[in-house]
Amino acid sequence: MNKKRIAFIVNSSIGLLKFRRELIKEVKKEGHCLFGVAPYFNREEVDELINLGVTPIVYNLSRTGKNPVRELISIISISTKIKRIKPDLLFCFQLKPAIYGTIAAAINGIKDVYVMIEGLGYVFTADKVDSKILKKMLIVLMKIAFARSKKIFFLNSDDQDEFIKLKIVKPEKAINLRGIGVDLSYWSYSEPNISDLSFIFVGRLLKEKGIMEFLNAAKTIKTKYPYVKFYVLGKLDSNPGSIKKEDIISFVEEGYVEWTGFVDVKPWLQRSSVFVLPSYREGVPRSTQEAMAIGRAIITTDAPGCRDTVMQGKNGFFVPPRNVLSLVKAMEVFINNPDLIKIMGQESRKIAELKFNADDKNKIILENIGLSK
Repeated sequence: MNKKRIAFIVNSSIGLLKFRRELIKEVKKEGHCLFGVAPYFNREEVDELINLGVTPIVYNLSRTGKNPVRELISIISISTKIKRIKPDLLFCFQLKPAIYGTIAAAINGIKDVYVMIEGLGYVFTADKVDSKILKKMLIVLMKIAFARSKKIFFLNSDDQDEFIKLKIVKPEKAINLRGIGVDLSYWSYSEPNISDLSFIFVGRLLKEKGIMEFLNAAKTIKTKYPYVKFYVLGKLDSNPGSIKKEDIISFVEEGYVEWTGFVDVKPWLQRSSVFVLPSYREGVPRSTQEAMAIGRAIITTDAPGCRDTVMQGKNGFFVPPRNVLSLVKAMEVFINNPDLIKIMGQESRKIAELKFNADDKNKIILENIGLSK
């Protein structure tokens, strides 16, 4: 196989180091020259990428910005970096890098372009008028940009079907990975903590992630079952859907939840009982896949992406999005039947082994971008 110059374009360094690590290792095994293109890297991240054999490249991007001039600057910035890198293959992850990266590829005459849609986020879940207008604009941009992409990878059927219905993507270009997968050896099974019962939320503190539903459910449960613990792992965000610091601090001060901020997730999952993600829409959430691999029962919503992680009544429960009462009732099932925590957690691990093995997912990706052995 000819060695290629490959660029991964993402909207954050976490997108490379957390979500792309296994894929990076597979690409590097074949001796390809790999560039990681993101808006920012700290010193530790730069060292980590270099150790992985990846050259870090910084470009200008406002992840949540809407200013047309700033967005044009982002396209020019990506285009300039691509011109310098001269990649044979460009792989763009998340919406903004996907749109701007494919436009920049066209400017530079790069034909080997691939895109991964990892969730549609704020614009596709918010009900505000400006969000609906922005959604229409995004659809037009995606139609223009993705016309040049060879393949579009999706993580769930709902997103794929919507893009095809909106004529953003041709059916023959669409590939449904059904989740990006996790390293099952790293996220190995551990016994759930039943003696010290707890519910854990992991994710950015965005309204569309269901953080307010989780906080209000915690308040209700703690009033009735004061011994139950609630952990929130995640940070505030520049996204328009982010809650404010004071929104969560009051719950912390009243003793309803413990908020860690941005921390290493694994030890907290290991000490937890049940994983909860009341999100309005996801790709297929990585956090839930990690929790399943480690053997945790799941409470999540019957919403795009989330519904791909639970077999109702087997490894957890669905609740309707934006419904605190249903979330409380699902939590009470585990509180009143703690034996289900271990039983359903074991089922989660089995499902993760069948559906969310990163090695299987990476094999599909490499085959479709022409990098398989």
